[in-house]
Amino acid sequence: MPFKEKIMTTTMNTRLEHDLIGDREVPAEAYWGVHTLRAAENFRITGQTLADNPHLIVAFARVKQAAARTNHQLGLLNDTRATAIDQACERVANGEFNDQFILDPVQGGAGTSTNMNANEVIANVALEILGHAKGDYQHLHPNDHVNLSQSTNDAYPTAVKIATCFAARPLLAAMGELEDACRRKAVEFRSVVKMGRTQLQDAVPMTVGQEFEGWAVTLREDHDRLSESLQLVTEINLGATAIGTGLNAPVGYTEAVCSHLAQLTGLPLSTSPNLVEATSDVGSFVHLSGVLKRVAIKLSKICNDLRLLSSGPRAGLNDIQLPAVQSGSSIMPGKVNPVIPEVVNQIAYQVVGYDATVTMAAEGGQLQLNAFEPVILHSIGLSMKHLTNGCTTLAQKCISGITVDEDALRRQVEQSIGLVTALNPVLGYAQSTMIAMEALHSGRGVAELVLECKLLTATELAELLRPERLANLQK
Repeated sequence: MPFKEKIMTTTMNTRLEHDLIGDREVPAEAYWGVHTLRAAENFRITGQTLADNPHLIVAFARVKQAAARTNHQLGLLNDTRATAIDQACERVANGEFNDQFILDPVQGGAGTSTNMNANEVIANVALEILGHAKGDYQHLHPNDHVNLSQSTNDAYPTAVKIATCFAARPLLAAMGELEDACRRKAVEFRSVVKMGRTQLQDAVPMTVGQEFEGWAVTLREDHDRLSESLQLVTEINLGATAIGTGLNAPVGYTEAVCSHLAQLTGLPLSTSPNLVEATSDVGSFVHLSGVLKRVAIKLSKICNDLRLLSSGPRAGLNDIQLPAVQSGSSIMPGKVNPVIPEVVNQIAYQVVGYDATVTMAAEGGQLQLNAFEPVILHSIGLSMKHLTNGCTTLAQKCISGITVDEDALRRQVEQSIGLVTALNPVLGYAQSTMIAMEALHSGRGVAELVLECKLLTATELAELLRPERLANLQK
């Protein structure tokens, strides 16, 4: 033990705990123990702690609670210990001890340190419930009782899957909020005609409402794909213990613990049909991460469109006006930047990177266990958190405040060469080409030239240029 650390531990109120490496003094008030202490010293990686992911703490508490109820049901835990563990888990799940989950989420050991952090906190809370001091493990032990019939290799992946399902709920809600914001704008701008563009060139007329409706549909599709991918995550391996053979788990444990856990979490959990495969496989996380990447890419594409459509205000497209949320420059007065779409773009780039991490971590698994689930959890958790915040921010601070200049957009349509396409069925291809070339070379509007050449009357032209017809809304 380093000299400085000896001074620290002898000048504070501590308790002595023991593990296979030796004795260590642990702060007397801490609910965690020696295993957590060593891991906290070993893994100082991200600057974050498990407490930053409260979904995981709730998930671990429910796993341990389900295990205690099952062990009691099968006669492996007496009434006193089972009740104390159950009550301790309930308090942990309610967030009372989040500050005791002090470990870095990225760690070696396949999550063993996180599992022990949970075991020690729950054990010491249970000891206090029973009237014993923290660390007095002869009455109730983190491994022998809280971790009974489990291994890190089934408890940790199960908790990770439950935490992931919990974290997905606010993301799905945020995606729904963004979809709704787009649909409201689709209704608001349903008759506002503008030029559609392909390859950044004028194409054919459409309405601003159709553009927003397209974004709403793509968000709904991604919402549904995310919901579907979560179904794979509800298949768990609890009862597999170390490598999937179920060593040290009693007969009937696997079925019972899944039932208890489903009841406690409200999730449609099921046990994998092959626990050896399930203990080594992280395919459901790879699939889920891929869907999150899909969500990110679609969001980024929408934000690219928003930035292009709002470019200007004088020398860009200026089809839409984003709400001004802050000044855009320290040197250019009056400049307002599309900062909300820009930040969502950056979130998307991060999520793509997190997906690459998940991919490599899944590929790096060896034999009967994947040791890299901690970074998989960390990456998927951050993806979900950032996407949730991104969708909410985009809906509330950008989409909901977008405005348009309907008259300017109408004039742009009438001046566009692309308007000829709408007149082609009436004028024919040859005359339409002639009008297009003249408009292109003279800089005059298509509608103006059609009237001047007396190809159509003003009434006929007005009928052809109705918003409903231009945007093909009558179908």
